[in-house]
Parts: sequence; C-alpha cells; structure tokens
Amino acid sequence: MPHDSLKAAPRVAFFAALLAGVLHTAAFAPLDAWWLQILALAGLAALSWSATPRRAAWLGAGFGLGWLSSGLWWLHISMHQFGGIPWLLAALAVLLLAAFLSSYYAVMLALLAQLRLRTQPGAGLHALLFASVWLLAELLRATVFGGFPWLASGYAHTTGPLAAWAPWVGIYGISALAALAAAALAALALPAVRAWRPAAAVLGLLTAAALLLPQEFTRSTGFLKVSLLQPNVPQDQKFDRERIDGNLEHLAQLIESARGQLVLTPESVVPVPMAYLDPDYLLRLQAASVDRPLLLGSFLGSEKEGFVNSLQSFGSLPSYNYGKRHLLPFGEFIPPGFHWFVRLMGIPMDDQARGQHQRAFAVAGQRLRPLICYEDLFGEDFVASVRGPEAATVLANVSNLAWFGTLMVQDQHLQFSRMRALEFQRPFIRSTNTGATAVLDHRAELTAQLPPAQAGVLEAEVEGRQGETPYARWLYALGLWPLWLVALALPLALAWRAQAARRAS
Repeated sequence: MPHDSLKAAPRVAFFAALLAGVLHTAAFAPLDAWWLQILALAGLAALSWSATPRRAAWLGAGFGLGWLSSGLWWLHISMHQFGGIPWLLAALAVLLLAAFLSSYYAVMLALLAQLRLRTQPGAGLHALLFASVWLLAELLRATVFGGFPWLASGYAHTTGPLAAWAPWVGIYGISALAALAAAALAALALPAVRAWRPAAAVLGLLTAAALLLPQEFTRSTGFLKVSLLQPNVPQDQKFDRERIDGNLEHLAQLIESARGQLVLTPESVVPVPMAYLDPDYLLRLQAASVDRPLLLGSFLGSEKEGFVNSLQSFGSLPSYNYGKRHLLPFGEFIPPGFHWFVRLMGIPMDDQARGQHQRAFAVAGQRLRPLICYEDLFGEDFVASVRGPEAATVLANVSNLAWFGTLMVQDQHLQFSRMRALEFQRPFIRSTNTGATAVLDHRAELTAQLPPAQAGVLEAEVEGRQGETPYARWLYALGLWPLWLVALALPLALAWRAQAARRAS
C-alpha cells in the first residue's frame, strides 16, 4: 500500500500543475485577472520548490500543457472547420504544439532543481532563480524557430500594479517580475519554508516601485479621425469564388460610407492579389479616396516572386504599400518538412513572401505604423519605428481572426495590442474582419470598439503621441540581450559556484 501511494504522488502533482496551468490561462483576457496569473504560477513554484530535476521537468511540462492547450485550443477551429482535418487529428496537433512549447518550461524547471540540489540556495535566492529560469523559458519561446510568444505570461498584466513596469522593462521583464512575485508567495505559503522576510521584501519592493515609477514619456501630436472597417465576412465565404464579387461590393460600400481622415481595412480584406482585380473596381476605390487616404488589405507581388500580405494605399497622398515580414508558421509560411501537413488543410496563400520595408505612413500630421496580425507580438521587430524624428505617432494592426472563431482569440489579440501601447506609449488602432476592431489610447485604455461578428465602420478619434519610453530606448540599442543576460547571470553564477565547491572538495 505505501508503495502504491508513492507511485501515485507524482501523478497527483502533475495533475495539480496541469490544473494550475489552466487557471493561468483564465488570468488573461477576457477576464483580465492579473492576480490569478501570479497565484497560478505560485502554485507551480510551490509544487516544484523541492522537486528532483526529473519531477520538476514533469511539473513544468504539466503546467505548460494545461496553460497552452487551454489557451490555444481555438487553433483546432482553423484546422478542423476550415482545413478539413478530422477533429481528433486537429486536437492532437494542438496538444503536440502545446507539448512542444511546454518543453521550454520543463527544461528550465529541471535546471532550477539541479542548481538547487547543488547549491542549496536560501528562499530569497531560490525565488530569484525561479524568476531567472522562467524568463529564460519565455525568451526561448519568443525566439526559437522564429518565436511563438502567444500568451506570454506578462500579457496578463496589462492591468494591475505590474503594468506600470511596461514602459521600463517590456513584456518579458514583466513576465520575470510576475514569476518573482509568484515565487515569493510560494515561499510564504510553504510550511517548510515560510520565508517571511525575503518574501515580504520582494512583494513590497515590486509594489512600491510600481507606485513610484515615472509613467509619462510621450506627448501629444494632435488628433486623427479614423474609420476602421469590420466587414464580418465568414471565413468559409472569404475565398469562395461565387461570393467574392458580393463581398467586394459590400467592402466598397463600407469604404464609401466612411467619414474619417484615414480609412483602414482588415488584413487581406481583398482575398485575391491586387493584379487580379477589375480595373473598374480599383477606380471606384480611388474615387472613394480622393479627400482622404485608404489603406487596403490585399496581396502584392507575382507567382514568380511570391505574394506578400500587404496594405496598399489609395487616395491623393503619395503611393504607399506595406508588406508583412514576420510570418505565421503553417499559416503564411511552411517550415521545412511540413508541406504535406499544410497541404492537407488547403489554406489559400499558405507560403508567402516577406515584405521589404517597414516605414510609417504620413497622414494628416500623424505617422501611422502598420502591423499585420501576428506582427504585433514582436515589439523588438518594430521598435525602430517609434524612435527618431520620423517616429510613428500611431500604431495600427489589421487582422483576420475569422479562422479561429470569436471566443477568446479576439480578446487575447487585443490584449497584446494593449501591451504594445503600454510599452511604447502610443495609441493603437485595430481594423479586423470579425473583431476586435477597436481604438486604444497611449495608456492602453479602450476608447472605442465595435461588437464582434458585426459588420460596420468604427468612426473614432485617436490622439497621436511622440517621445520615447525607457524600454524603447534600450530595446532599440540592445535588443532583448539585456534580458538574456539578466536571466543567465544567476544560473551561471550558481553553476560556477557549485563547480568551484566540487573542485575544492
């Protein structure tokens, strides 16, 4: 009987970590429960505090699997409902992706356990080490194989006290601070640890700093009236040859009804390359844009050179086009060896070319920096656009999330835009096919939004901003390297100390 109990204990701990991961997902939008993110991660910190490396790895894998499978379940919709893959195979694909991404957390927690066994750190040092390895895992997920940082833990803190750190340390710095707070809570809760002083010091310093940190780094550049289109075309009708003409007619009517100084459409709102459009239709769009510019989502390029997911300008201003560079794996470019899988889903335009330049678009005294869908997860890619004399005063995202339904994914993507607004203190406007079409100010406050799954034009006013946050300055100069160095410093120092102690003995 005791033997059976000992065998069951690791399984109980694994499922507890799995449940903590699911609760971690609940902390993100639409609930915006920042405190739940810290509590859920504190649960993982407590479960793994004295675990062996092998057990710590399983706990990290369980937490990541619960978190990322519950947070990315909507990928199943694109594969099954629109890609035609059997639902069981699509569900397995989501689980495999979640398991792969969870491996970063498994390896890092195993590293933590190994260092703890060799160095026996105190509670305060253990909490710092937990934050270090958590940051390493987040950075690995954000960069390896092009990166897939969807639902990085810091995104849960677009509200709450840690949001004040955004213009200073950015999303991954907040992820590390949240992990430090979680480990401090675990130190308070564990009867065998009960490290009141270091835990109170950590929590007190984080709270005090959040209250005292300067927050205003940008200044107003005036206002811009924008018209943000939301056509609400179902994904199964978007590329239907029999419906394209009707959808394009509806799009033209929305454009003609818009009243803003700038008209912005969603990503690939014209689902065929621009070269294939009827010249009369192009003339109609040009006629509707005589007094104000239109940025139209379509595809530029050719079959020989490749097609680029783009925004093309219409109107009296100089011609402008913007091409997407950071492409989504499997949806916009096919990783080597996976052509067979992507071909099963029959995704149109599934292997695209990358855009060539990323300059801002000047309109009515403002400078607009477009981002197409997935690109707004990578602030390090476009930080140069918010610096210097020609810095963007407004950030804009155009998306088509109809592939993934309306539940959770739209709220999550809006939350990512909110974090970029906080990091760079720029307003953020969003034009999407089915939601979330919205306007955020430079404090990430939602000032206007269309209901999801409803066709219409959001007429709104946005205040441009200029100036640089501390995060923008050091991210531009050094990239993510300062965070890598911070994350590696303590583990490397402890590993060196353990090696030195072994040699001395």
